[in-house]
Amino acid sequence: MNWYAIFAIYVLFWVISAFVVLPFGIRTPDETGEALLKGQADSAPSNFRPGVVAFRATLLSAALFGIYYANYVEGWVTLERWTHIG
Repeated sequence: MNWYAIFAIYVLFWVISAFVVLPFGIRTPDETGEALLKGQADSAPSNFRPGVVAFRATLLSAALFGIYYANYVEGWVTLERWTHIG
């Protein structure tokens, strides 16, 4: 596997991980007791911290990519094992 493929697959894992960890730890103004600003949606987060989301996404994507790459090298799960053609 070349470096371009490794980078591209890791970026895909990171983006998916970012969407997975995005809702964790988010609180609405109703939960924190803050007043809503004019025009603010009730569901808008009041404590969004993108650095924490990026850190969590990096940890999760590194773990998932590590499992993916180990499977690529070791061949634990392959298409031939899951299809019974012929």
